[in-house]
Amino acid sequence: MMLRHDFAPIDNQRLAHLCGSLDGHLRQIEAAMGVSITRKHAHFRIEGLKAAATRTLQLLQTLYERGQRAISPELLQLALAEAVSELGPSKKRRQAPAVAAELPPEALVLRTRRTDLAGRTALQHQYLRQILAHDITFGLGPAGTGKTYLAVACAVDALERNSVQRIILTRPAVEAGERLGFLPGDLAQKVDPYLRPLYDALYELMGFDRVTKAFEKGTLEVAPLAFMRGRTLNHAFVILDEAQNTTPEQMKMFLTRIGFGSKCVITGDTSQIDLPKGAASGLVDAERVLVKVEGIAMTHFTSADVVRHPLVARIVEAYEARTKTEAKLKSKGGAA
Repeated sequence: MMLRHDFAPIDNQRLAHLCGSLDGHLRQIEAAMGVSITRKHAHFRIEGLKAAATRTLQLLQTLYERGQRAISPELLQLALAEAVSELGPSKKRRQAPAVAAELPPEALVLRTRRTDLAGRTALQHQYLRQILAHDITFGLGPAGTGKTYLAVACAVDALERNSVQRIILTRPAVEAGERLGFLPGDLAQKVDPYLRPLYDALYELMGFDRVTKAFEKGTLEVAPLAFMRGRTLNHAFVILDEAQNTTPEQMKMFLTRIGFGSKCVITGDTSQIDLPKGAASGLVDAERVLVKVEGIAMTHFTSADVVRHPLVARIVEAYEARTKTEAKLKSKGGAA
């Protein structure tokens, strides 16, 4: 039996704390409870199976009462765990609709130095919505589709809104088909060439002076993937770039670092794997293993989403066509 509840709180401060940044709390409640929550100003509408909708209404009322101060990620997670356990078996819930995907593009206003920042293609809009609505998001596809840049923009936005306390950017230190030898300098200088694309995005989105100050304060951290082992990353926005060059063991290690109040975005292009011959890619492995895991979103970009020089899209298409042709020839050879 489907049920609809209406809820209209009036205290604006409590309302803001209840909803979270960009309604992030509401999206988490939807996913956990299997309901649909729509909000227009201070009016909420909850739709779902009777038990789930009723328990969600109670949860919203409880969180609203506690909303005199900001609702911490830990408090929200504990409240959700309690509500889900009281709801009983998952058969009493239904899969929550992809409400985040229904948000209008104008709702995705990111606070960065670039005031005109927005997705340019349908998949880029979807990618941004998924990052806002999920704790872990994968962005897979060819170069030039904005996977890393948009992820960094979301991270900067989250820091500006105080949704997270720091940004952590990481990538595996794997050379792109070259052998650079032993690089000179200290550790920072050795890993800097691998992390330069992340620095470039930060400088454009925040400005050089602010990036420098953020590094000094510790609100910005850029580190090679190997340095993630043994850490628990709470209240952070974490981006793993060039994830196609991780091993399955590294990918599992990285994903299990995520703590309370954190978001994680993993980006990569499985057509540009620079691992030693015969080594498995952690990104390819994760795509297969995690595809049905609730709370994880995946966006697959194509050459149509390339926003660099038009020639880049045609280059990507040419390589994709050759890959498909080779795959067909191999399958025919195997059949013969």
